[in-house]
Amino acid sequence: MFTGIVTDIGEIVSFKPVAQGQLHRLRIACSYDQTTIADGASIASNGVCLTVVASGVAGGKTWYDVDAAAETLALTTAKHWKLGTKLNLERALKIGDELGGHIVAGHADGIATIVGREDLPDMARFELSTTRELARFIATKGSITLDGVSLTVNTVKDVTFSVLIIPHTLEVTTIGGWKAGSEVNIEVDLMARYAARLTEMK
Repeated sequence: MFTGIVTDIGEIVSFKPVAQGQLHRLRIACSYDQTTIADGASIASNGVCLTVVASGVAGGKTWYDVDAAAETLALTTAKHWKLGTKLNLERALKIGDELGGHIVAGHADGIATIVGREDLPDMARFELSTTRELARFIATKGSITLDGVSLTVNTVKDVTFSVLIIPHTLEVTTIGGWKAGSEVNIEVDLMARYAARLTEMK
């Protein structure tokens, strides 16, 4: 489990398709202490929970390897990742950690497309669109995870919604580089999903 509070920005430094292209072995450079990264650990990368299969240090920089499987490549923006891609990183939540965002599973539900960007004094407003299936879980003032970042929904209209991003978030995540036409990973709020399911079963 995660909270959607990004703790580092990583960079893909090695990219190797394996298993006839059905699996991508990625090496991600980061600022984490390598001694704290165990094989089998979960690290969210742009909101996608990936399992560490190896780690080390090279050139004074920590790296770790993960495998992106076929389903991940099909359902998330991982299919667009390449050498040099920057990723929002978050380590798995530990018992006793501060829950600064909201409960995030790290299981991206799909993709949202950035429809527009408006740069405002000291912040930025993004309008995004997603599928009707996912849009039904998005509500004004509700929580949403975009590329691994816990955000509050500002407005909703049909399948489009908007978020306001404060300067700190623009600075410490990859959101500052978002532009119209870009795709981002989306994970809807777990509570909204359960509420919808309960309603369906009545």
